[in-house]
Amino acid sequence: MAISIKGDITLKDIPTIKRKALRINLNSNIYGTFAEIGAGQETVRNFFRAGGASGTIAKAMSAYDKDFSDAIYGMEPDKRYVTENRLKKMLSHEIELIEDRLSREKHPEKIFFSYANTVTTIDFAKKFKGHGWVGVKFQLDPLEDFNEIVLHIRFKETDARLQQETLGKLGVNLLYGAFYMNDSPKDLLVSLYDNIDLDQLELDMINFSGPRFMYVDNRLMSLHLVKNGFTNAVMFGPDGNNLLPAQQLYKANIFTLRGSFRPVTKVNVDMYEKSIEIFLNDKKVDKDRTKIIFEITLSNLRGDKGEINERDFLDRAELLCSLGHNVMITNFQEYFKLVEYFSEFTKPYHPKAPIHYDLKYHSQC
Repeated sequence: MAISIKGDITLKDIPTIKRKALRINLNSNIYGTFAEIGAGQETVRNFFRAGGASGTIAKAMSAYDKDFSDAIYGMEPDKRYVTENRLKKMLSHEIELIEDRLSREKHPEKIFFSYANTVTTIDFAKKFKGHGWVGVKFQLDPLEDFNEIVLHIRFKETDARLQQETLGKLGVNLLYGAFYMNDSPKDLLVSLYDNIDLDQLELDMINFSGPRFMYVDNRLMSLHLVKNGFTNAVMFGPDGNNLLPAQQLYKANIFTLRGSFRPVTKVNVDMYEKSIEIFLNDKKVDKDRTKIIFEITLSNLRGDKGEINERDFLDRAELLCSLGHNVMITNFQEYFKLVEYFSEFTKPYHPKAPIHYDLKYHSQC
């Protein structure tokens, strides 16, 4: 008997990593490159093993040495390598090479792609489990502009080899979803965990862009990350673009306000203005390092029947964004869990513990 794991989808219904890689390999139009840094060439290895890889892989590479990597993709201003900016440079550089080196006259039906990841796996002391950026830039028509899916992951496994294997599976799932599930981003999102357990990997940010994703609201995709249990917290800025919480909160003084914000009332605004004034007057608080976040929990988004109204969520998100605020969606019903989450990022600095206000009950936590 098949085991139900994703609603009506069963283990029997989910294609294996090999089947996914083979289907892509057997599609004579899909052609591109793999650039992987930090955890071996685990994604492309699945395509080589599946068979028929010569019809899919134009190039596979790993620029492990930092000088080699800088020579190819350029040096980052902050001299970091596991960043979103680095990943996007890798994706764009490899696509430019494909278009420059492969003649459209010779390959009129080819739809090009570049897959890339830049990650750091668990260290020898097993203190830091590692994280990384993964993405794909791809066409769905030879005459169409490129689409892009970029995501951030945090490893949960405590063995580097297992992390590498999980990363390889994720890469195949991402490529398969890009080409065969692009018309349903919600299903594509869920499929990223095909053949992967939730206790192996955390997916805490994803952004879709390009002509085929013009209708996709990335804030809604963030909501589904939390709703599906892929992460406990997501964040997006006033411009509506998804943000990586770890990047935004690192060494920050965090001031958070929880509420349903349906809608933002004068009482909410008054509490916010008075509270932030008190917070910033504290001598230990650096104004330049302060992050102000309006937080909504999943329970605050659920209606009487326990369902989340996506239109209602987007209306509230739009209102908060229009006021110029960062918004966070979390699965932390208890305040102390939210504070513990923030402490993961503020510990290296920590001049002031995160302060949290509940606008529903008018209480400080």
